[in-house]
Amino acid sequence: MNRRTTSALLALVAVPALLTGCETSFEDKGEGGAGPDAKAGSALAAVDTLTVKGRAPKTGYDRARFGSAWADTDSNHCPTRDDILERDLKDVTYQSGDCRVASGKLAPDPYTGKDVTFRRGRSQVDIDHLVALSDAWQKGAFQWEPSKRIAFANDPLNLLAVDAGPNRSKGDGDTATWLPPNKSYRCAYVAGQVAVKKKYGVWVTGAERDAMRNVLTKCPAEKLPSGGSPTKAPPRFSAP
Repeated sequence: MNRRTTSALLALVAVPALLTGCETSFEDKGEGGAGPDAKAGSALAAVDTLTVKGRAPKTGYDRARFGSAWADTDSNHCPTRDDILERDLKDVTYQSGDCRVASGKLAPDPYTGKDVTFRRGRSQVDIDHLVALSDAWQKGAFQWEPSKRIAFANDPLNLLAVDAGPNRSKGDGDTATWLPPNKSYRCAYVAGQVAVKKKYGVWVTGAERDAMRNVLTKCPAEKLPSGGSPTKAPPRFSAP
């Protein structure tokens, strides 16, 4: 598959240690649901399909559990980070060929609404995991096979080029603890998190589910994003 074809596919995306007796976990079916305004195929309707449990301990989490950073899981010979930069930036230039992104512009950055310039070697633009790896670990990923964790870490559905500042303030926060400063992007942001958690079976806490509903009830027609990347990385990839 050539680079141009891969970029077109990416553009379709609208946005283990075993734990023992110390884990506190519960299932919660919730009350009330998304309400009559939730449309079929909407992010709001999808919230009620997510499993609700308590957060598991962070024991055993390490970035390496999700494979080496920016693995080329789609086999287009470019790191995932460059794929996302190419997808999300405007006025992209390359260092050589059409793979290694040298510069571009977030116009606008979804988290702040401001324009941000990207230049390779500087840290003004990050690639954010909408659902942070640590958050996923505590909500089911500790149980996954390595190939699923690698796919999760490199899935374009879960990745977004953003201003480095707010991304680093987010940390591993979920919808209940962090939302983008740009209020006009919050519906799309939360819809993206719902889509990722639904696709991979990552559970949510009760507070997180309620926060998702609170945002999405303001935009009940917000569609659930989709992406066709497999939920398992190719066999050549492995993780500790």
